[in-house]
Amino acid sequence: MRTVLVGAVESTRVALQAMAESGHPPAALLTLPPDRARRHSDYVHLRPLAQSLGVRVIDAPDVNTPEALAAMAEVAPRHVLVIGWSQICRDDFLAVPAGGALGYHPAPLPENRGRGVIPWTILQGVRETGGTLFWLDQGMDSGDVAAQERFAVAEDETAATLYGKHMEALRRMLAGLMPRLAEGTAPRLPQDHSRATFCARRTAADGWIDWTRSADDVWALVRASGDPYPGAFTVQGGERLVVWAADRVRDDRYWGLPGQVQAMDEQGVLVQCGDRGHVRLRTVQRGDGERVDARKVLRMHEKLGMDGAALFAALPGERRA
Repeated sequence: MRTVLVGAVESTRVALQAMAESGHPPAALLTLPPDRARRHSDYVHLRPLAQSLGVRVIDAPDVNTPEALAAMAEVAPRHVLVIGWSQICRDDFLAVPAGGALGYHPAPLPENRGRGVIPWTILQGVRETGGTLFWLDQGMDSGDVAAQERFAVAEDETAATLYGKHMEALRRMLAGLMPRLAEGTAPRLPQDHSRATFCARRTAADGWIDWTRSADDVWALVRASGDPYPGAFTVQGGERLVVWAADRVRDDRYWGLPGQVQAMDEQGVLVQCGDRGHVRLRTVQRGDGERVDARKVLRMHEKLGMDGAALFAALPGERRA
């Protein structure tokens, strides 16, 4: 069975290794060249691993170009696996593999079709999710299911830990599916489209912390936006402050404003949120500096986020009275 693997992130690396371990390595890897690495926050340079496995590497910034399609057609794949690639695969692409193309989606389809699914899963506060290998069609994550695995979401789940759970699920599912693809017996289970839900694309700006939200909401945003994503951020003294690690703290002894530093303890800095709840900031990064203990850069009663005093000072005099 000849296959082509398409992707350029950690899940592609996991798939490449899983396919090789199953005895069915891809004939070729189609991936992003390093000079396009900025397209993915979790980009992985896969050429060294592919070459160590004897897999041909095709660099392709766009999988739908005539050059990329011709390179794939030259391999004559029975199946193409698209795992860790953000572009839509158009009809000409889907026509290349004789037996069909498959993709991986980090959700139990038909739930959470779309983009930014791992952060959205944490923001939704669900206690169970899953991953799906499915047959690509002309729709968005709407093709038949080839394999699916469900697993629990912990209360303190972060994007990094959830990402890791998906990688393990992907590895297990590919180990079972690759032999069935080779035998021509891989499942094609239609999705129940009436149950479909959809996630919107997220950008780095969506990590902005609104301190007027509840402590639970702020904590969820920090966990959802962290590695391998750009991080949740606020403003400290006119500079961006990224919060990489935080805890939810249930302590109602303090009165202050949303975004105000209320206390420091052995583990970090307590900041008040809009519901009088608190999060403890443990690791932060100011500007382009290094990640440090929050206690090194924050001060007691300092206000994070929108600086009301600076806004007030900037108002015209007659409006300040």
